[in-house]
Amino acid sequence: MRNFFSKKNIIITGGNSGSGLSISKAFLNLGSNVIRIDKKFDTKIGSSDFIFNLEKYEKLGVLINKIKKKFKKVDVLVNNAGVTLPSKDSWKNYEVYQKTLAVNLHAPFYLISKIISIMNSNSSIIQITSLGSKLGFKDNPSYQISKAALAQLTRCAAVDFKDKKIRFNNICPGYIKTNMTKKSYKFKKRRELIIQRTISNRFGKAEDIVNAVIFLASHNSSYINGVTLDVDGGYQVFGL
Repeated sequence: MRNFFSKKNIIITGGNSGSGLSISKAFLNLGSNVIRIDKKFDTKIGSSDFIFNLEKYEKLGVLINKIKKKFKKVDVLVNNAGVTLPSKDSWKNYEVYQKTLAVNLHAPFYLISKIISIMNSNSSIIQITSLGSKLGFKDNPSYQISKAALAQLTRCAAVDFKDKKIRFNNICPGYIKTNMTKKSYKFKKRRELIIQRTISNRFGKAEDIVNAVIFLASHNSSYINGVTLDVDGGYQVFGL
């Protein structure tokens, strides 16, 4: 696998922390040129880091020009960045709605549209969606809308860019132990309910997402296109 990814140019949004950081480190270990995009960076890991607030997605063209100037071509794009802002007044908080859709949906759309021209044939674009793209959860409609639309964006792009031989796929994580799920993990009753419903009987780890990303980015998944790979430990299929 290292030979396949050696010197490949890999873009990862939200690469500063959580699964994004783990994905970035994994590709670095495989010899790739990793390009992280995030609004801040706490640590240097040997990647090329571009500070950018994805809420300002209309300005992504400027960022892509910088990446194009330095790297010329891109082999893999992982649209990993995402925000979730649940609240009791979620149906009245339009600021939350706009911010959530900006980062979770509009930024991936713009990034794909701007970067597709510098992607190599047989490249891969991977979107990180969520259980919220398929299931209903309380007090967070903006997040669920954005992730469901992101999943459909992948299918649309797979069709529209088929002649470029670029594959598009989703990864739908279950409850992965990151900062985004720390509240669910912290409270014992909530944690136990989640684990009870998960066939694998545990929260997921960042490496579970990493392994799925590497698979979908590699030649091993060359006949997989336009689909969603659920990495949820069986959460969705457990009938209670």
